[in-house]
Formats: sequence, structure tokens, C-alpha cells
Amino acid sequence: MAWFRHSARRRSQEIAPDEIFLDSYNLPSYDTLHFEGRLEQPIRRQTLAVVGGFVAMLFFAFGARAWNLMFTNGVAYATQAAENQLTVELLFADRGALKDRAGVDLAYNVRAASTTVPGAGAVVRAYSAYRGVAHMVGYTKPPAKDTSGVYYQTSFVGIDGAERVFDGILSGKNGRILTETDARGDIVSQSAEESPIAGSTLKLSIDAGVTQGLYDAIAARASGSNFQAGAGVLMDIDTGELIALTSYPEYSSQILSEGSAKALAALTEDKREPFLDRAVDGLYAPGSIVKPFIAVAALDEGVIDEHKQILSTGSISVPNPYDKARPTVFKDWRVNGWTDMRRAIAVSSDIYFYEVGGGFEGQPGLGIDRLGQWIRAFGFGEDVGFLGFSNQVGTIPSPAWKEVTFPGDPWRIGNTYHTSIGQYGMQVTPLQAVRAVAALANGGRLLTPTLVASSTPYSRSVGASSEAMQVAREGMRLGVTDGIAVAVNTPYVSVAAKTGTAQVGVKNEYMNSWMIGFFPYEHPRYAYAVVLERGPAGTAVGASAAVRAFLDWLNTNAPQYLEVVP
Repeated sequence: MAWFRHSARRRSQEIAPDEIFLDSYNLPSYDTLHFEGRLEQPIRRQTLAVVGGFVAMLFFAFGARAWNLMFTNGVAYATQAAENQLTVELLFADRGALKDRAGVDLAYNVRAASTTVPGAGAVVRAYSAYRGVAHMVGYTKPPAKDTSGVYYQTSFVGIDGAERVFDGILSGKNGRILTETDARGDIVSQSAEESPIAGSTLKLSIDAGVTQGLYDAIAARASGSNFQAGAGVLMDIDTGELIALTSYPEYSSQILSEGSAKALAALTEDKREPFLDRAVDGLYAPGSIVKPFIAVAALDEGVIDEHKQILSTGSISVPNPYDKARPTVFKDWRVNGWTDMRRAIAVSSDIYFYEVGGGFEGQPGLGIDRLGQWIRAFGFGEDVGFLGFSNQVGTIPSPAWKEVTFPGDPWRIGNTYHTSIGQYGMQVTPLQAVRAVAALANGGRLLTPTLVASSTPYSRSVGASSEAMQVAREGMRLGVTDGIAVAVNTPYVSVAAKTGTAQVGVKNEYMNSWMIGFFPYEHPRYAYAVVLERGPAGTAVGASAAVRAFLDWLNTNAPQYLEVVP
């Protein structure tokens, strides 16, 4: 009975539809290879247990790993993950070099550290050791980073001189490189996304050796005669190329480029103002160096001829309309006797130029208006066109200028006299002076100075006759052979020159000493201007001695500049 109840329970289980129609009669018609006619078998509990256990182990393993990544070592792995990335680094472009006319490096690059990354490493701007070229070459500021290591200045920046003026030519263009690093910081790969473009090399007109020779001559004479400072220029009279351009004292381009705070402080505190480029920006009373140009003006305007003589007894007296008993006396620097135009230039007679400038008794004068016109015709009182370096124009005295400068004080004949000898309020730069004497030497072409070698010259005519300029040149040559410029009467080159002295200071206790000129006299090639600044009044040895020392240096070290070339 018990067996019957058990069998009844078993038979009461549900029968699947495919079991109803499956019997021994139709079984042979099924394709058993495709599972037709087969009864499904349930998965065994043991199999489910094994599979379930395996899946549970996988979940446990993944969970443990996730726990390790997120909590146990989460901070460390996050840091590694942040470092495991692509970074963009700068490829610094090489700055173009500055070279002198012979190809000597004046400013160039030095890579202080090499790495596997092109364009990387510490790059410094290096400067030549030649003296006297600092103001002309200038200096740079290097690329700079902030405290987080990010570059806020990504290239060298020109601060002064040619480095600043030609910064756009020298700079080049930085490139970029992609660097892939793994979580450990190791470089996986690198690829240049943009290659750097180097700046252009620029050849200057300057001769570094000649510039050093001129600088040393000026420095030695300034020190020997107690002048505070000085400057000098040497120009090609046909092209306007500057062969030497120097200012004393100077700074160190190398030290300033390296950013030495101590050196900068010392230069700033120096009362001689070493940052001032006196050759282009220094303003000085020219004194008697203007006399050859006044002579040209007087001849061309017909106020005197080249042969007429004027007597210099040491002074002239002009009646005082307010007090006849006290005439105004204008002195010559010495008694020069009877002088024609050539000799007046050679001995630098003040009386002669007072009279042709302002007139006296029977001798007519140019007058201040025509004086100003001719002085400007030779390039004084204007920007010389030395683009980027200077825009100093100086001062040419006139009644309008005096009214602004000294309100209520009318223009007097004495003001015209003093302007005629380069005094009163006249101020010029050495670069203006060399440009003017170059025009006198080359037949009247007023050149635009240039620092770039092989430049196309640009000039304008001063508008003077060739005959008048020849008389002025002969007067300057006579000054060397038989006048007050005998210091430069050398056996190895014929020089034409004019000296000048200007009193400065509240009580005229100081003086500036000038010399301008050109050589070789037979076929002029180069013009020069040298000024020594603020020496004791009455100093006998000045700019003439510095020029002679420079010419001696040229004769020994660079005689090609003294050769006569027809």
C-alpha cells in the first residue's frame, strides 16, 4: 500500500509535450545528430555547485583587487596615473648670432647641458671679450620660469643695442615636442610636433678689433687727463657703414645677460653713467668743430670770399646801446693776426667766425637764421636716421628757442657770435658730428649711418658747392700740417682735422674736448669724431691725443684702413 502511494506520487508529475508524442514508433524518423528525439536532462546539482563556487571565487578576487586599487594603494596609484600621460615641452629656437664685418662672433649661443631631447638643456647667450662693443651689441634677458616650473618668458629678449634693435631677426621660432611617459616616469616615446626655426645670423658693419682700439685710446686718455667719459665713431664716408661705435665707460653684456643683481647695482650707482651710449645719445656743446661748416655757409652765401683776411687782435668790442662806456667784448682764444678762411679754420680763430657769422663793422654776417639753416643742412639738429638706436636731435639756438628757454630775454648779437663758434645753447651728438664731416669729405652727401654690413647707402645732398667744401677741407688739412691739430700729423697717413673745446659747468670749471676729421686726405675713405667729456678746464691734452693714439694703433694693427685707394 505504501508502495502504491509512492508510485502514485511519482506518476502525478507533469509530463512534457515532447514526451507525449515520443514513442518507439516515431523515434527512428528523428535526426539524432541534431538532437531530435532526445530528452533534455537537468543539470546536476554537483555541477551547479562547482560552477557557482568558481564564479564566487572570481568575484572575490575582483573585489579584493578593487579594494587594493581604491583604498589600500589608491593614493599612490592615482599619483602614478596622473604622471602617466603625454606632455608638451618647448624646443627652444637658437637665437641668431651677431658677427662683425670679418665674421668674428660678437653674440652667440652656448648650450651648457645636453639631453636626449632636441632643443632642451640650459642655453646661455655668450658675448665676445672685445672691449668697446657693449653698447653697440647690447644684451638679452634669457627664458624664465615661474615657481611652478612653467615658462612665462619663452625666448631670449633683446634689451639694448643690436640685440634689441634686431630682435625680430635674431629671435627665431620655438618648436614643441610630445613626450609619453609611463606610470613609473620612464619615457615611452617622443615625437616632434613642431620643429624650431633658428633665428637669422646678422653680420654687422663693425670691426671689433678697430672698435677695441678706439675704445682703449679714449679710455686711456680720459683716465690720463681726468675726463669723466668719452665716445668715438668711425664711419665709411661712401656707404655710411659704422666701422667703430664706442662709448666709455661701458657695461658688460655678459654680466647683464646673466642677471647679476650685484653687478647691476654697481653700474646703476656709477656716477659716470655707464648705461649711457654717448656715441649716439650723448649731447655736447660742439665748440669749434662747427667752424668748417660755417665757412662753407659763408662762402656759398657770398658774405666773404676765401682770400679775404680778417684781423684778430685778441678781441672785438661791440657798443652797448644801454651803456656806451661799457662795450661788450668778445675775445679770441689767442691773437691770430690776419687770417683768411683756410687759416682761420687751421688756427680756429674765434674773431673770424664771429664776424662771418654775425657781422662786424664793414664785414657782413650770415645772421642767425641762415646760420641755423646751414647747420641743419649738415645734419645737426635732426634725427640722424639710425633707427632703433637714437632719436636725439640736439639743439640749434634761435630767437624762438631763446624765447622759450629764457622768456623775456631778447636775442642779442652776442648770441649769434657764440652760436657761430659752436657755443651758447648748441648741442650735438658724436654721431651727428661724424655724419657732417663725412658729408664734407665725400663732396656733400649726408649719409644715414648703418650697422648692417653691405647696406645700400642712403643719403641726401647738403646743397653746398664743391668749391666751398674744398676750401673747408684744405683748411682742415692746414690745421694738421701748420695749425692746432698737429697732434695727428703722422708720417704714415694724411689726415684732415678740426679740434673743438667747449666750456661746461656752472662756472665753466669743466670742458669737453673734440676732434673730427677724415683720412686719407688725398682720397678720403673714413671720417671720425671723438669727444672727451667733462675734464678740468684748461686741460691741454684731450681728444687730439686720443685720436693720435688710435691712428698709431691702426698703423700697427690694421694698416689697410690707412691705405690710399684712388
